[in-house]
Amino acid sequence: MPALHANVETLRAVYADLRCIDRYVDDDVVLHTADRGASGGPAFVIGKKAVLEKELDLIRLTNGSLVMDVQHITANEYFGAVIGTLRARSGNESIGMPFCGLWRFRDGRIIEHWENAYDASALGRFLMGDISPGLIWLDGRNTSLSATNSGMSH
Repeated sequence: MPALHANVETLRAVYADLRCIDRYVDDDVVLHTADRGASGGPAFVIGKKAVLEKELDLIRLTNGSLVMDVQHITANEYFGAVIGTLRARSGNESIGMPFCGLWRFRDGRIIEHWENAYDASALGRFLMGDISPGLIWLDGRNTSLSATNSGMSH
């Protein structure tokens, strides 16, 4: 079996501790946020310091409970993809939201990252303290028994 690409190891380290992302990114890295600015926040952030602050803010919003439960990582010289479940707590509530992080590399450094939460809007509301019925995800599934009860339709 061939050895894992070095960029797989980089992604493994980043997801194990988001606070270390600045060790692996280019000075001009671009991070495309999960909701692409739909919630009024930035659609993207640019630069090593801004990306680190974005990740630290995510950790703060979860009161340090954030866990990136990685199920699959693949990477080569140019691109990486990470699939898993983002887990966090807010008060007495928990969330388990599927995610797929996409990454672009140059010379072993991260130069671009796209955050992709399965339901970025629901994740954003959870992080802001909105624990509305029908919006809670747990173990990668929406726990609402009936989406129509929460005003949503298929």
